[in-house]
Amino acid sequence: MAKKFSIEVNEKWCKGCGLCVAVCPKQVIEMSEMVKAVAVRQDDCLGCRQCENICPDLAITVKERE
Repeated sequence: MAKKFSIEVNEKWCKGCGLCVAVCPKQVIEMSEMVKAVAVRQDDCLGCRQCENICPDLAITVKERE
């Protein structure tokens, strides 16, 4: 069975730079109306952690789900 991942975005830390949206290969993250990153398609997440690694504000955490 494929592993599932969850993405947590700390909205207080997110500046809305959009880097995470640009690097996600599965378009899991989008920008909200408040110009904050939001994980809209968590089930599509591959767990590559590119969003977590590129975030300059350390606002994104990728975790493996049970």
